[in-house]
Amino acid sequence: MTAGTGMPGTPDPRDVPEGTVVLGASDVARALTRIAHEIVERAKGAQDVVLLGIPTRGVTLAARLAQRLASIDPAFDPERDLGELDVTMYRDDLRRQPTRAVGVTRLPAAGIEGKTLVLVDDVLFSGRTIRAALDAIGDLGRPQAVRLACLVDRGHRELPIRPDFVGKNLPTAQSERVRVLLAEVDGTDAVVISGREPGAVVPGEGGER
Repeated sequence: MTAGTGMPGTPDPRDVPEGTVVLGASDVARALTRIAHEIVERAKGAQDVVLLGIPTRGVTLAARLAQRLASIDPAFDPERDLGELDVTMYRDDLRRQPTRAVGVTRLPAAGIEGKTLVLVDDVLFSGRTIRAALDAIGDLGRPQAVRLACLVDRGHRELPIRPDFVGKNLPTAQSERVRVLLAEVDGTDAVVISGREPGAVVPGEGGER
């Protein structure tokens, strides 16, 4: 149940920043369950799947996906097949923001060699974070395949990168801001758009894609 409300999936306005809520807690849960099923289906089982979350909220989403994968296919072990990937030192804007704090990269004990590696992030925008992630992976091993799962794809790509698994395609204007809120970090689950003109229609609102 979402904090501050009496109904699941309906965030209390006091719990979210100003803007339009386009996904509530129940929408986020359904999207993650669907993504988990799609990962297993595409990999023909989860025995060689490894999830790597990209900080910050990608790590939380990866942990949730790991639990769902384990419930679908016991061959997936969240303790063994889940990690996180910090891409700070591989970003192409590092020279402009040299004071970025370096995070933690934590790989499964068996590594990523020969695995189906699924990168997990919250919002896909320009694609530059994922490019940095791919560069980082190149220094860590040679997986059999690399896939990308994200909760929201908001468009405006600057690089030829697209997700393999997506919770919601959300067309936006460049000036708008998309925030993913997660209960573990923010106290509630929601996807919020701010900076949208009053009365503007959210394309596809009410669905997951």
